[in-house]
Amino acid sequence: MKEIIELYRNVVIQIATPYSKGTGFYVKEYDLIVTNEHVVRGNREVVIDSSRFKRQLVEVLFVDVKHDLAFLSVPKDVEIPKVNLGFVNSVKEGDNVVAIGHPFGLKYTTTQGIISSTFHQQNDITYLQHDAALNPGNSGGPLLNMRGEIVGINTFMIRDGENIGFSLPINYLKETIVEYNKGDGRSGTRCTACSNMVFDRGKAVKYCPHCGAKITLPTYEEDYEPVGVSKTVEELLAATDHDVKLSRRGPNNWEIHQGSAKINITYHEKTGLIIGDAFLCNLPKESIGPLYEYLLKQNYLIEGLTFSVNPKGHDIILSLLIYDRYLNVDTGIQLFKHLFEKADHYDDILVDEFGAIWKQED
Repeated sequence: MKEIIELYRNVVIQIATPYSKGTGFYVKEYDLIVTNEHVVRGNREVVIDSSRFKRQLVEVLFVDVKHDLAFLSVPKDVEIPKVNLGFVNSVKEGDNVVAIGHPFGLKYTTTQGIISSTFHQQNDITYLQHDAALNPGNSGGPLLNMRGEIVGINTFMIRDGENIGFSLPINYLKETIVEYNKGDGRSGTRCTACSNMVFDRGKAVKYCPHCGAKITLPTYEEDYEPVGVSKTVEELLAATDHDVKLSRRGPNNWEIHQGSAKINITYHEKTGLIIGDAFLCNLPKESIGPLYEYLLKQNYLIEGLTFSVNPKGHDIILSLLIYDRYLNVDTGIQLFKHLFEKADHYDDILVDEFGAIWKQED
C-alpha cells in the first residue's frame, strides 16, 4: 500500500479559489481533473498545484450540482501517472479503504478506514459510508480500495460525527464522464431540475433547453471581485508585483512566495486583524541557543515585524500585524514590501550563519 500512496502523491492535486480550498485528482484515461462541484462553485477558473507542475490557473469545464462533481482542464505538456478507476459492485461492507487529500496549506494526507455501508441514500443518490477521517480540504479527493483503485470521490462528512464520511461511488463518475464527452469538450453543466446535460453554444445560455430551469455554465461565471479590506489587500499584492489570482487561498486568505520564503496573509474580520506570516526555515537540531539570541535581538531592531517559533512544527515565522482601520494602499505597500523583503533576507541568514534547515515543500 505504501507504493500506491506514493503513486497518488503525483496524481492528487491541490485546488483553491477565492471561496474555498479542496482536492482533485487526475484521470489519465479521460485527460480530466476531477473534484467536487462545491469546491469550484462560482468560478470559471481555479488555481491548481501539484508535484508534477507549477501552480497555475485552469478552466472549469463542467459542473454537476446533483452529484457534486466538477471537471477541470489539464495543464499542457505535463506527465501524470495513470491510476485505475474501480468498480462499485466490488465494494463490500467491512472493506478497508484509504481517503487521500491534499488541500493548500496542509500536507498530503492519507487516512485509512472501513466501509460501514454501501447503501447510504441522500437526495436519491447512494453514497459509500466509511470511517476514514476526512476534513473539509479532503473534498474532491479519491477514496481507494486496497488494490489502489479509485472507488469513490470524498464528498462530505458529518460534523462531530466521529469520522463518519461519505464518498460518491465511482459509477456516478464513470456515467457522468460518458455523458460529458458527448459535448466534445465544450463547457457544460447538468440541469438540477431535469438532470439533462447542457453544453455551451457559443453564447450565454441561461435556461435549460429541455425544461426551462435556470442554469449557469462555467464559461459564463462572473469574475470574482473582492470588496472592502480584501480588495485593499489584493491591490497591495498587485502593487508589490505578485499575481493576485494565483495567490488566492479561500475567503480572506492569500499565499505568496518571495524568494525562498512562503508568506500567508489572512484577514480576520471579527478582530479586524490582517496577519502576514512568513514561514521561513526550520530550527536546527543542534546549537539552537545562538539562533534564539539572534532572533530576540532582531525583534528589538526590526520595526513592525516580529519573530516567533512554532513549537510543534519548528518553523521560524516572521509576522506582520495590522488592524484593518489603519490599512490603506499608501501605508500598506511599505509594510507589505518590508515583510516580503525581510522574509527572503532572513531566510538566507538563518540558514547560512546559524545552521537552520531549509523548509521542504509539502
